[in-house]
Amino acid sequence: MAAAAIGAARRSRRDLNGRPTCHASHPQTASKRPITGASCTAGAWMRHHPIGCTAGPNRGAVRDYHRPGMDRWQTIIEPFRIKSVEPIRLTTPEMREATLAEAGYNLFNLHAADVLIDLLTDSGTGAMSAEQWAGIQRGDESYAGSPSWFRFLDAVTELWPFKHVIPTHQGRAAEKILFSVIGGPGQVIPSNTHFDTTRANVEFTGAEAVDVVIAEGRSPSTEHPFKGNMDVEALDALILDRGVENIPVVFVTITNNSGGGQPVSLANLRAVRAVCDRYGLPLFLDACRFAENAWFIKEREDGYADAAIPDIVREMAALADGMTMSGKKDALANIGGWLALDDDAWAEQCRNLLILTEGFPTYGGLAGRDLEAMAAGLREVVDEDYLRYRIRSTAYLGEALLASGIPCVRPIGGHAVYLDAAALLPHIEPLAYPGQALACALYREGGIRGCEIGTVMFGQHPDGTETPAAMELVRLAIPRRVYTQSHIDYVIEVIRWVAGRSETLRGMRIVEQPSTLRHFTARFAPLA
Repeated sequence: MAAAAIGAARRSRRDLNGRPTCHASHPQTASKRPITGASCTAGAWMRHHPIGCTAGPNRGAVRDYHRPGMDRWQTIIEPFRIKSVEPIRLTTPEMREATLAEAGYNLFNLHAADVLIDLLTDSGTGAMSAEQWAGIQRGDESYAGSPSWFRFLDAVTELWPFKHVIPTHQGRAAEKILFSVIGGPGQVIPSNTHFDTTRANVEFTGAEAVDVVIAEGRSPSTEHPFKGNMDVEALDALILDRGVENIPVVFVTITNNSGGGQPVSLANLRAVRAVCDRYGLPLFLDACRFAENAWFIKEREDGYADAAIPDIVREMAALADGMTMSGKKDALANIGGWLALDDDAWAEQCRNLLILTEGFPTYGGLAGRDLEAMAAGLREVVDEDYLRYRIRSTAYLGEALLASGIPCVRPIGGHAVYLDAAALLPHIEPLAYPGQALACALYREGGIRGCEIGTVMFGQHPDGTETPAAMELVRLAIPRRVYTQSHIDYVIEVIRWVAGRSETLRGMRIVEQPSTLRHFTARFAPLA
């Protein structure tokens, strides 16, 4: 639906909310520090003014979305009640130092029971709702044509109306199937930024994964409302340089996980679509966090303040020819995913591989109960109360760290806060893995498990060589509907303590590693 039509259809809500204005302080944000004066610098404006403030240097470019009755209060409340709890085992720094050494200083090797606050990933680690658990009980386990399959199919196509929907056990299985069909030696697959498994699945076929994110997306401290955007001129130049015949597809990741959970604007997607149309190339979305991306569009992109989240999602879908999806993110499930596309020939080849590797096309390696959980999650994830809580609670962590002078990727992303390890640990060279050193320190001192996204994850090349990554980050991914504000306050306290002693941290060296995706299983040792 066009933006103008969406706005007209929802005019009454806009009238109810009123036109956003800027004041000296903004109680609807987590930050309690007032901003005085008539205007702010660009950096301060994005940190302390709600999106849409009319006083800052970007005035008029974006607008805020107010929730009637809720923007009076500073406290972010979870829009749910907790019905079941899981105990956390409390440990000491001495115990954690011993478990770190046993794990080879790789946080993936830890026992989860030894972790206090687990921010390793938001993939499949969320808490499911009462409706999802009801779906688990309702799950039909028929081998073919299960009612659970058709409920899942309806939920997917309600948002993503592609011709073919192919279920998989998770997102990387969808990537593996698709790139096995369209990849191969000599092929080049551009994206704003490929994440680890996407890049690995591309390269496993012999193809080359190339990142063409905008320049702002490679600078952690640069403020930009859509740092996940693709560099359209760079994409055009890449196509001309490598040859259109060698580029089977263009990918855009929403939100851009490797770049700090940063969103992609609809304007940028339209520009990428125009390039694809000019050269006759298909456009696919890595849509794992599509709902969070849609919320950022609603908050930041002109013309969408009154648009319903499902309508924004469908507008993204209308610009694409297909998608890969991990249901462990924005389908709010613990397992599952899918590949969806319009091309009949590709779909036939992909289904044949699915049957060979995953299962029959109406279950794709999943139980019926998993399909039910994703179907319910897809309807819950586009709820605006949920998304408001999700984005603001992540920002609560990031804004507290920025206020303490701790360098993070700015603006704060949707699913995670990304610490800038290169800025915090300038005395550690990139090939001494500052991100890994920082992640280990957070676990040792506070039991917090994060994930290095830097040279350990992206520095290794298929030929065995190694170069520093574009950024040295530690991702603190927030599991959906799992932790409360007191958990996050504890995380803030631990990070502040570690940052205050950052000069004492030492780099790391790799003592053993696999040839692919080394960050999952490599073993490290501290440098002397």
